Amino acid sequence: MRIVAVEEHLTFPDLVAGIGSETLAANGWPAPGSAGFRAVVPLALEESGEGRLAAMDAAGVTTQILSVPGPAAELVDGQAGVAMARACNDRLARLAAKQPARFAGFAHLPMRSPAAAADELERAVRDLGLKGALINGTIDGKFLDHPDFEPVLCHAENLGVPLSIHPGVPPQTVRTAYYDDLPAEAPFLLSIAGWGWHAETAVHILRLALSGALDRHPRLKLLIGHMGEGLPAMMERVDRVFSRYSAAHLERNAARAILDQVWVSTSGFTGVPAFLATLMTFGADKILFSADYPFGDNKAAVDFLMALLLSPTDRQKIAHANADALLALAPTANCDQPRSPAAK
Repeated sequence: MRIVAVEEHLTFPDLVAGIGSETLAANGWPAPGSAGFRAVVPLALEESGEGRLAAMDAAGVTTQILSVPGPAAELVDGQAGVAMARACNDRLARLAAKQPARFAGFAHLPMRSPAAAADELERAVRDLGLKGALINGTIDGKFLDHPDFEPVLCHAENLGVPLSIHPGVPPQTVRTAYYDDLPAEAPFLLSIAGWGWHAETAVHILRLALSGALDRHPRLKLLIGHMGEGLPAMMERVDRVFSRYSAAHLERNAARAILDQVWVSTSGFTGVPAFLATLMTFGADKILFSADYPFGDNKAAVDFLMALLLSPTDRQKIAHANADALLALAPTANCDQPRSPAAK
């Protein structure tokens, strides 16, 4: 069985090195070279050759959809940010062209320059063959429902490609109010993978629905990871609470808009309760496989998929068919790639 992993990350250290230490610090990132920085930018994130392929083969992952997480161009103003994003996308496209059965990519966008970001999305999709774009958290404290980002939403909708909404380090005001004044590394970890990342992305999606952005862009496709960032467990309540919210600018209840326009990946989760909530809320047609490599373990993720009590059809949907449809992947990756023992 082909297995397409849709939220797998890669960084380019020479480009990241161009981001000033003051800029990193102002945006909540640990100092380069520190243990904290290496924890969120591990060495495996920089590897795009034999080591990455070997890790995929050992687990039975056929194809990775590569994306650039932060810190990157979303922290860089003006032409420097545009140049960084273009360089990332050119490199992602070259990797995909060299190994088309193994790699595809999501564009990286210079979101502090929204018009340029929209143009870069179009270039990345039309000229480079990338499959959408990944957005890292808030942009200078703003979510995608802000009017500044209408060009990006419009271009993604018109191109028919998804925007993958990925978490980022929260703004300083949020870190201060919610996560500071705890011992040792707890504030940073709580603000990111321990909780804050998931809460932020869920709020991001809710804001897109409640602002009317999803109604304005009914063909816009969104992808979120981590078994839905807590939203599956909350959708019944979202539906009930906002059924009373009869704002004139909304055509649909927020829960309905989310279920219509959001797809969910399994990235970083290998727990049955979270999967069941996602399956019962979004359905098998809206779930895509991901290991969240290198932050997540390829083999653990594949073993989890293969052990789930699913029909063969639903397992195939999650393994690759939903990704093929959402990302317009040509299923050319041959099926004799190495498979995990559980997949045989």
